[in-house]
Amino acid sequence: MQISVLVAHAVLVQIVSAGLLPLRPLSLTPYAPYGVNCPSGPLTRNADSLSPGELDWVSNKQKITTQKLATFLKGANLTDINVDGFLANTTRPITIGQAFSGGGYRAMLVGAGEIAALDERTASSDSGLKGLLQASTYITGLSGGSWLVGTIAMNDFISVDEILGQSKIWDLTKSIFNHFGLDVLGSLAYFSQISTQIESKQLAGFKVTLTDPWARALSYQFLPNSDQDGAGLKWTDITTFDSYTKYEMPFPILVADGREPYTTIIDGNSTIFEFNPYEMGSWDPSLHKFANLQYLGTEISDGYPSSRVCINGFDNAGFLMGTSSSLFNQFILQINTLGLPSFLSNLISTFVLSPLSIVNVDIAYYSPNPFYTSSDNLWDRITKNRTLYLVDGGEDGQNVPLQPLMRPERKVDIIFAHDNSADIDGWPSGISLVSTFQRQFWEQGGGVHFPYVPDIETFRNANLTSKPTFFGCSAKNLSALTPDYLDIPLVVYIANRPFSYWSNTSTFKLSYTDDEKRGMIRNGYEIETRFNGTIDPEWPACVGCAIIRRQQERQGVEQTEQCKRCFDKYCWSGSSYQGADIGENFSNDGLTYGDEYYNAQNVQGIDDGGITLLKKRVLEFEKME
Repeated sequence: MQISVLVAHAVLVQIVSAGLLPLRPLSLTPYAPYGVNCPSGPLTRNADSLSPGELDWVSNKQKITTQKLATFLKGANLTDINVDGFLANTTRPITIGQAFSGGGYRAMLVGAGEIAALDERTASSDSGLKGLLQASTYITGLSGGSWLVGTIAMNDFISVDEILGQSKIWDLTKSIFNHFGLDVLGSLAYFSQISTQIESKQLAGFKVTLTDPWARALSYQFLPNSDQDGAGLKWTDITTFDSYTKYEMPFPILVADGREPYTTIIDGNSTIFEFNPYEMGSWDPSLHKFANLQYLGTEISDGYPSSRVCINGFDNAGFLMGTSSSLFNQFILQINTLGLPSFLSNLISTFVLSPLSIVNVDIAYYSPNPFYTSSDNLWDRITKNRTLYLVDGGEDGQNVPLQPLMRPERKVDIIFAHDNSADIDGWPSGISLVSTFQRQFWEQGGGVHFPYVPDIETFRNANLTSKPTFFGCSAKNLSALTPDYLDIPLVVYIANRPFSYWSNTSTFKLSYTDDEKRGMIRNGYEIETRFNGTIDPEWPACVGCAIIRRQQERQGVEQTEQCKRCFDKYCWSGSSYQGADIGENFSNDGLTYGDEYYNAQNVQGIDDGGITLLKKRVLEFEKME
């Protein structure tokens, strides 16, 4: 920390002590966190339950979701089910969770089409799934999925239709780092503003990394309708939005991973962090704590603020979305620093010139660490550091953010897992679900359970990635995992596949024409609706059967013949594929196209092997040692 930063922080302490806060120093921009008077009591808690804020909000939200679910089920043409009578006899409200994977703009755009298919506000009349978004209690996103969830939540639950009807949000026609194209003066002003905002955060006493310019650049595309493109927009502001106070939007959660510098993570040793409108933290045994998100950035020791000075504004919405997608920080290194403001140029050059810094280019610093010296922590590695290190939520292999929805405290009955990853030839392979399944058997599993899933060879060759697949269809078959098997959610897995558009674009494709953007969104809509209902007109009813399944099992209610037929079509049989690799069958009539056919249609990104860029640099650094 530079001397000027120390001085600035000392001034803030004196101002707070004098009782003059809340006050933002005039020299700092809205992006800079600022001092306020501390509330009474601790700022962290053990992760033994949901926060009071979430508990209260969800209780009220579920009065709405139950009504919306009844409307959906009645319109889904379920036979031999008295919807009102069934819902009146449930042991608890049916809780639906929606999870959207990472995968850059590909995941955001395909996911947008999937959300549009679930949204009762979407103008199209051919989706039998409309209203499921309003019937959902939770929605999670990581990396590219966090851009989707963050855009919709931070714009007061804006609809995809509304986004497409205006030109500011998701203007992807130019690369995020060439925001003004050939307009040199516009570009200079753009980078100058970003540089000033980030420097103001450092001058306020906080460490900055490449996640900060990445976050600000994202905000220009996702939050352009907010003051100064979201420079002062906080994730906790969600609790003040009309759509939140009226219980219209689902409860939004972003996911990131903990990773110390110079280490690698896998699904078994990662610490998974979540950001919700009230808190950030982890349920995992390696931390098992949450911190009050409003006061993130406050100097805390053993749960209590170290002085009367607390911080607001560290939970910048763009910064949280940038943290969840920090893998993309590497692209900032591609910017030509010639002509950039000196602060931004020097920040980038630090990583370009230093092998030590390049290895850690994807890390976002949360300093001071809100969990520092938590005395009752089971593991020491997180709480001993004054800085908390967070990275892209997909780095542990769990690219679909399922963990927050699997928590028994949230009582989720069914999860819709939207997988828009690029595992093989730009398409999902099911590896994310495999990683999540395996994690429950590690110490970090923390008593959370997930239905049985097959290996990735079965996912692909048995066409589980080319049509929706249900996992955990019979709870009693999960009894070997836990005596509380009825609390394991049923999972509806929906993977990216082509219908009207080759949507396996590169994760690192940084610009889309308007036609490309709309093509991706349209294809996502068709994925969710089974090609607008043409493949299976009974699909909405089958979704309804999956939604009510756990409550039927709790009540001991036999499935209808319709639901049994649906489960025969969509439930994984439990068998594994044996034989030569034949790949996905993406056709509707049973014809199988080879990889060389559909992958030739892929629109390449700036680096077709972009995901290996960071790994290559790490290997180069290791050879230097």
